[in-house]
Formats: sequence, structure tokens, C-alpha cells
Amino acid sequence: MKNTFGNSISVTLFGESHGKAIGAVLDGLAPGIEVDEEFIKNILARRRPVGAISTARREPDNFEIVSGVFYGKTTGTPICIVIPNTDTRSGDYSAMRSVARPSHADYTAYCKYHGFEDARGGGHFSGRITAALCAAGAILLSALNKKGIYIATHIKSIGEVSDREFGDLDSDITKLSNMDFAVLDDSMVNAMISEITDAKNEGDSIGGVLETAVVGMPTGVGEPWFDSTESLLSHALFSVPAIKGVEFGAGFAISKMRGSQANDPFYMDGECIKTKTNNSGGINGGITNGMPIVFRCAVRPTPTLMAEQQTVDFKNKCDTTLAAAGRHDPCIVHRARTVIDCVTAITLSDMLASRFGTDWLGEK
Repeated sequence: MKNTFGNSISVTLFGESHGKAIGAVLDGLAPGIEVDEEFIKNILARRRPVGAISTARREPDNFEIVSGVFYGKTTGTPICIVIPNTDTRSGDYSAMRSVARPSHADYTAYCKYHGFEDARGGGHFSGRITAALCAAGAILLSALNKKGIYIATHIKSIGEVSDREFGDLDSDITKLSNMDFAVLDDSMVNAMISEITDAKNEGDSIGGVLETAVVGMPTGVGEPWFDSTESLLSHALFSVPAIKGVEFGAGFAISKMRGSQANDPFYMDGECIKTKTNNSGGINGGITNGMPIVFRCAVRPTPTLMAEQQTVDFKNKCDTTLAAAGRHDPCIVHRARTVIDCVTAITLSDMLASRFGTDWLGEK
């Protein structure tokens, strides 16, 4: 399995949803980077389920950093973070061992690993593994902040309910950094929660769109052709469970524009070169141009439903139906927001280390 992402700075994931623990190994970090465990706890708290709109599984995410950090600073050697699983109910899945949950990885994992995979709760394919991504990403989010690079994601929409667009990015990013249910227009919170609640009450689920902005990225980062900024971010973002689409800047809407509308005119702002619009999402030719990087991720509805679905028993080769047991989210958009921030931090940190050297993140 390919569980490692990154070149100069890499992250490796391990563990299964109902195994003893999950975790991450973060390698390539410069020595001397501050590791704030309270910050990591706060990031993990934003990913955790809360209230009736999330799964009933409640994991405390009491992580342990077992290597690579000494007296609160990175040593330059691999950082290993372990997060125990404590709230598992594996019996919920015993009757479904060979029944393919629609749009889950049950059948494809069986085909790839010949039945030796740990299928409980989705095993290694579970969204539970994103807790380890967030623990590793939190270290890099903090390091990027100290270099003046800030990342924030808001819930652009859930179902048919939409948040406002990004405006003043500095104030919007500050606002989002202190929110659990991350919207820019506070009046949309109840409407979005109602969309989730309605789907849950019908035994169904619902998806949405997350929009991310990155400010403070230096110009000139990105490697054409195959390691462009869009390529590497998309690679990492599509690794997050439930992400089914990624678009940058104006995205698919740019296909309906003429060139005169789509182009971003340059201008001088004192000594800085900027663009009047940002339809390209801060990237030209795969390379950062100094404008905010802006992208959106489409998040699919959670595939596990309480309502009955048609499926197959892939061992007995017969049609069957499935009304899922277990504890599941009717919507994961509000939780995935933090995962997107952390995956973005991991990707950009790797790109910056490749461009400026592995010590760059640790430099004052």
C-alpha cells in the first residue's frame, strides 16, 4: 500500500478504524520547530464529532508523540504520533463481512487484499484515519503561521444552502480560526444544520462544498509539469475520504467566460505585483504568483445510510439488501474542513521545503 505522501517533507499513515491505534510518521522537518501540543489538541477537537449532526462514536484522540520531539521542539528526526482507538464496536460489522456497502471500499479492498484486510469500520480506508492526518498537519499549520502563511476553510454549501464568498481574507481567516462550524455568514448555521438534520431523519445523508484560501505563500513555488501547485494539492486532497471534486480559482465556471473575463490583469501595489482579479486562484503555470491560493472541494454524501440499499454479497455471489448498522455521520462536511486545512499544510510545507530547503520552516 502507498501510505506515504511528500518528497522533502513526508507523512506516512498507519492503523485501522477498529484497530488498537492509528497514527502518522512525519519525516523531513527541520530541527527546532516548536511543537505546541495544545494547538494539536485544538485542531483534533475541530475534527471530532459534535452533537446530533455527527456520528455517535466519540474518540478522545489522546495522542502521544513517541519520537522526534524533545523539550517541545523538533529534533529533525522522524516524528511518530500515535492515537489510540477507544470507542470501537466491531460487532456492528460482523454480519456485513462480505456485504458490499454501496460506495464504500469493502468490495474493492477485498479484491485488492484477497480478504486479508481489516474490514471493521472501513479499516484503513476509514475517515477515522484523518485524525492522524490532522495531528501531523497541525504541526505544519503552526509552523506555516510563524512564516506568515495562513490557511482557512469554510463550509461553502451544504445541500442547497450556501455561505457567502470570501471577502477580506485577513479578517475571514481570523474568524474561521476560532470556529467549530466554519461559516462566514453566521445566519447560515441553522439552515445548514437543518439540511443535515432533515437528511438524518429520513435515514439519508447529505454532502456539500468546502472552500479554502491560503494567504502569504511566496511567489515561485511549484514545479511544472507534474509537480505543479494544483497537481500536488489535488493529489493530496483527493486522498481525503469523500472528496470527489477539486477546482481552483474560478474553477469550472471559467469555461463559460471569454478570455477577457477570465484573465487576471497585473498591477503594481507599491513594490508588490498583484492581480486585479484572482480567477486563476493564485497560480500561473502551476507556480504560485503571490495572490491567495483559492480552491474548492466537493464532499460527497456519507455513503452509509440507515435506509435499506440494494447491494451484493461478494463472497456468496448473490444479490442482497443492506440496512447498515454502526455509528455514522449524516454529513461530514463540517468535520472535513479541518482535514482539508491540514492536508493543505502538509502539501505546501513539502513544496516550500523542496523550493527553499528543508531548514526553511525552522528559520526565524
